Amino acid sequence: MAISAALVKELRERTGAGMMECKKALVATDGDIDAAADNMRREGLAKADKKAGRVAAEGRIATAVSSDQTVAVLLEVNCETDFVAQNEDFIRFAEQLAQGALDESPDDVDALVALEIDGESVDARRRALVAKLGENISIRRFRRIEAGEGKLDVYLHGVRIGSAVALKGGDESLARDLAMHVAATAPAHLSADDVPQATRDAEKQLLIDQAQDSGKPADIIEKMVEGRLRKYLAEITLMGQPFVKDPDVTVEKLCKQHGATITDYARLEVGEGIEKKQEDFAAEVKAQAEKTA
Repeated sequence: MAISAALVKELRERTGAGMMECKKALVATDGDIDAAADNMRREGLAKADKKAGRVAAEGRIATAVSSDQTVAVLLEVNCETDFVAQNEDFIRFAEQLAQGALDESPDDVDALVALEIDGESVDARRRALVAKLGENISIRRFRRIEAGEGKLDVYLHGVRIGSAVALKGGDESLARDLAMHVAATAPAHLSADDVPQATRDAEKQLLIDQAQDSGKPADIIEKMVEGRLRKYLAEITLMGQPFVKDPDVTVEKLCKQHGATITDYARLEVGEGIEKKQEDFAAEVKAQAEKTA
């Protein structure tokens, strides 16, 4: 049967697929648009599963904040290219996930994936988006920050870095400044007390090994190691770091000046810790040319 342009257009709007793909699907079902859409969906999900092993190190950080500004969620959703990260459907998906994590308080990513959005599971929506955009998409992680009766602020640096800080005492301006500080400096721990003993021991041993090469007496080496360890702990902890807006003041002193206590903080950066495949385009072109020679 003849397939009208209007029918092809309607299927394209429903599926987001190309015109030729839509026409082919309609021909296969004799113009039954529902059957065509269903077939395309099944084929798309099968293709999505095949893409699951591909590295997805691009993406964006999405945020959601409660109406009373006491609870926030930072969420990382990954894709393969920056181009897809700017896609409106991808952006909408990430924002809906962040809102779902805020509203439903899932314990982890598995629980988040099991949620339903508009009557469809999160994973089904993800797989459909993979089929539509042609890239692997993964929901990597999220952090939920609660301020209780205190104050909270969220900061986004572009779409790749998100941070949040919850305070007891202080004010909104301080919370915003500290959220920006966290985004800039990426502290690994809140305070020195939160640094695992194994991390302390490993760093201390490294410093001892370095100091022993100096040939100085043991008592001098001990003092050198203690001083350098304190400096190291200050560098990796939020409270010990110099405040980015005033390096003469540590974050700990800044909080004391404002009568504030940091109760929680979070920072997510897109692709952090993901090993990316290094593309050598020159070698790739050369190899392709040799094949066709």
